[in-house]
Amino acid sequence: MADTVREIERKYEADGRHELPDLSRVAGVASVVAQPPQELDAVYYDTEDRRLAAAGITLRRRTGGDDAGWHLKLPVAPGVRDEVRAPLSPAVPRVLADLVRCRTRRAGLAPLVRIVSRRSVHRLFDDAGALLAEASADSVTADRLAHGGRSAQWTEFEVELAEGIDPAFLDTVEKRLRKAGLRPSAAPSKLARALAETDPAPARAGAEPPKRPGGPTAGDHVLRYVREQAEALLVLDTAVRRDLPDSVHQMRVATRRMRSAFRSYGGVLDRAVTDPVGEELKWLAAELGVDRDQEVLGERLQARIAALPRTLLLGPVRRRLRTSTSARRTGSRRRTVGVLDGKRYLALLDTLDALLADPPLRPAAARPVREVLPKAVLRDYRRLAGRVTSALALQPGHERDLAMHEARKAAKRARYAAEAATPALGGAAKRFAGRMKDVQTVLGDHQDSCVAREALRALAVQAHAAGEPSFTWGLLYGQEAASAAERERELPKVWARASKRKLRERLGA
Repeated sequence: MADTVREIERKYEADGRHELPDLSRVAGVASVVAQPPQELDAVYYDTEDRRLAAAGITLRRRTGGDDAGWHLKLPVAPGVRDEVRAPLSPAVPRVLADLVRCRTRRAGLAPLVRIVSRRSVHRLFDDAGALLAEASADSVTADRLAHGGRSAQWTEFEVELAEGIDPAFLDTVEKRLRKAGLRPSAAPSKLARALAETDPAPARAGAEPPKRPGGPTAGDHVLRYVREQAEALLVLDTAVRRDLPDSVHQMRVATRRMRSAFRSYGGVLDRAVTDPVGEELKWLAAELGVDRDQEVLGERLQARIAALPRTLLLGPVRRRLRTSTSARRTGSRRRTVGVLDGKRYLALLDTLDALLADPPLRPAAARPVREVLPKAVLRDYRRLAGRVTSALALQPGHERDLAMHEARKAAKRARYAAEAATPALGGAAKRFAGRMKDVQTVLGDHQDSCVAREALRALAVQAHAAGEPSFTWGLLYGQEAASAAERERELPKVWARASKRKLRERLGA
């Protein structure tokens, strides 16, 4: 059993200061109430090569205070973390270990640092008696549990926002703290500072990678994009395990973007190496789609039913859809988590690490971005143009449905290629990506309608077999057929805007 708390806080430090300044004059604060001192004893866990720390994640077992237990802190944004809590136990709780499995994989979690904090807490209240924030001063002692057992001591200050309070209040508090001589902490967490100050061989300050003459190359840009998608995959793995909204969809998008980059930029990264990885990414996207597709379908049909007048809802329509959706959702959810726990997925993550550590660069990778990226994007555009032309030449029916589905996949690839190039090519690539997204949206809604009609037919058969009226399912089927026909009529106009010569010329300029 685990609970999650959103933590919004800021950390500060000051030379020679050990107590909080007076915060009673902070705007909006009516009273400051000191709490009894606390002693917090925490042991932080990580892999031997510090994979969690490298990702800004902390896992600790803490006693003392009013929230003793296991805490897994996951970064959300600067100064914002989700803290997933589990009760005290001798070993790392499985529910927390599972959330970071994509980081640790086959490596074990072991004690890394012990941090003891003697904490003085002051609570800040408004004139209505509502808690605004907690400000604390921590006298910290950190002991390295390996690598020579070095220790470090310091004092740090922290202001944590109360639930439901506008984060702008932290700016107000910070003004007072800065006037008192405090400055934002250079370390994002106690663990980060403890590791830095107890490292037996700290990195030399000022060391920077040499700058490449002439600016980033095509290889630099493509690799940076692929690394971003690989990191997104790991972040979203944890989000999927937590069952956060839209997480499955976003994880699926990350796999598709990476696979698309491998294919679109085959002149930069050798496809003899990336194609097998792309096939594994395709497999993962398909597995994730079992969950996501059912979610999208359910939402679409629920919206259709909600829009119908009550007089057209014949039979237990809502109940049948709810039962069908819930059964599929439960099964697909279990399957998705099983995939993330499987050997094949973990092997894929290892393969991605190896590829990025030693990328299979081709000669074009050394060339400037404007010599390589526009050509790759326009090549994907020509592929899309051929598929749209073929689809529009067909008569409405099953063959055209299939052709439009193939065009949708090509539109998505052209869009992703342009989005990947946008940081290097600027507004022209961004506008091009927007036009490709317009095409993808029309084709995607057409495909969703095709899938919905198949599901509606199945629901109508089930209803008929159960002796229920099937009128409403037939009505919804007709609405989806009309929607698909409307998308087919809309496509030529959207494609005309997306295929303007000037849009492509600006991209290559």
